[in-house]
Amino acid sequence: MSRAAIVVNPVKMDEAALRAALEAAERRHGWEDTLWLETTEDDPGTGQAREALEHGVDVVIAAGGDGTVRTVAEELSGTDTPLALLPSGTGNLLARNLDLTLDDVEHALDTAFDGDDRPIDVGIAELRDGDRTEKRAFLVMAGIGMDAQMIAATDDDLKAKAGWLAYVKAITTVLRDKNELRLRYQLDGGRTHSMHAHTVLIGNCGSLPANILLLPEASVDDGLLDIVVLRPEGFTGWLRIMVKIFWENGVLRRTSAGRRLMGADKEVRAMNYLKGRELIVKLSRPEDVELDGDLFGRVSSMRTRIDPGALLVRVPKGEGTARAE
Repeated sequence: MSRAAIVVNPVKMDEAALRAALEAAERRHGWEDTLWLETTEDDPGTGQAREALEHGVDVVIAAGGDGTVRTVAEELSGTDTPLALLPSGTGNLLARNLDLTLDDVEHALDTAFDGDDRPIDVGIAELRDGDRTEKRAFLVMAGIGMDAQMIAATDDDLKAKAGWLAYVKAITTVLRDKNELRLRYQLDGGRTHSMHAHTVLIGNCGSLPANILLLPEASVDDGLLDIVVLRPEGFTGWLRIMVKIFWENGVLRRTSAGRRLMGADKEVRAMNYLKGRELIVKLSRPEDVELDGDLFGRVSSMRTRIDPGALLVRVPKGEGTARAE
């Protein structure tokens, strides 16, 4: 008989309801009792995912928010054990980008026990500041600058009550800060560029909550990183960025008629799009960095690269793709 493990963030999930749903799914599919592993404040999923692998389970279910998913995926990356998603929390960013069910526990568990495996890329970020070097995985996006500052400024209590809208207050706080990043970057070993910017976002996926399509060409399995550098000059620059993201990317680009209306894609001066397999960023001073919505302190430099097809994700039956040999 097959067996699953579930890594649960107890703060995000209703334990009684989830255990009942698990037992029902196990009976439907003829699986053994699921190995139940809870995250803690000291260990958000690393040790639990390792324990699941040691038990030789057939699938590991991440039940929690983006942080739980990222941490479990970091351990499963490069193995033949697939990750299944039971989303909870504010973002659910990977689930959104894979068009998975966000609010149907029964469907999510059916997918975990009887779905297909889809290989996706994993982003690797090497974070450096002085003598500190840390290597972490990300599935959706890494950000330096205003993006990370916004997460740092978000009130956790308000986020729990208002969800994604809590970031609106944080944005207004961050926009008062006129500090810009002074940075040098190198893409795929090419020449080094210098610039000033407000934020640098390196994406494995392109969509954010609230229908925001930030990186319209990003694909979770194309073996590439999609990068956007935001460097607006004053109110007009921010306005052009908002029009590009919310109107062109969020509305027009999603339909064939809208794409015809757009015509030739014109680059907005305040936004620079890049694409490659490796990006090295060096900063004039340490800045906040975030990976999939979690803060990882300040860095003076960051090397990001893509690990193609490194993670298997369980998706609904008929929606998987064959793993490349």
